[in-house]
Amino acid sequence: METKVKLSANELALVTNSDVILTKNAIIGKVYTLFGQINVLLDAMIQQSGLAQAVPVQPAKIARGENYLGLPWVMLDSVRYFKQDAGIGIRILFWWGHFCSVTLQLNGRYVAQYVPAMQHYFAQQATKDWYINVPSDNAWQHHFEPANYRPLHPALLNGMANQPFCKLAKKIPLEEWDNIEAFVLATCSQMLQLLTRHPNGETNL
Repeated sequence: METKVKLSANELALVTNSDVILTKNAIIGKVYTLFGQINVLLDAMIQQSGLAQAVPVQPAKIARGENYLGLPWVMLDSVRYFKQDAGIGIRILFWWGHFCSVTLQLNGRYVAQYVPAMQHYFAQQATKDWYINVPSDNAWQHHFEPANYRPLHPALLNGMANQPFCKLAKKIPLEEWDNIEAFVLATCSQMLQLLTRHPNGETNL
């Protein structure tokens, strides 16, 4: 005999309330609008930095999904160049119920190329609120649990040049919605600085 499928009182309240989904859709729409506005500003920053002339980055891309670890997400890839043997990207991620994050990801030969620039940069810049990935074989996880990220210390960059990928990230809680645009722009500016210029003024391109 099949077990009768029942809803809890909380589930029944949600499934009979269309405002829940309509409000969720409205929020996702506002995230898209916010990311579109951010992308216009980031595109100008990227062009000014010179990175677009050094790396064949593809046009920015905004995408969404419903199930990253069970929850909706929206992402903006502002710097985007990934091939089978190498890749570089700056990804902005809105993750429902959690945070908005900015991630610099390097794959393949770009790891060895740019990790020394990271070492130069963080030898003179504070690492507070920065995270670095735990070495693994999965470059596409974005949560900040200890199995994926750890707080950045300059010593953790030692040996990263030999890894298949390297990721630096920062996050801001969604409770700080009004500060997300400024946070994303400031973080991306830092990432572009460490990719394109050492603190001693020498170019990295």
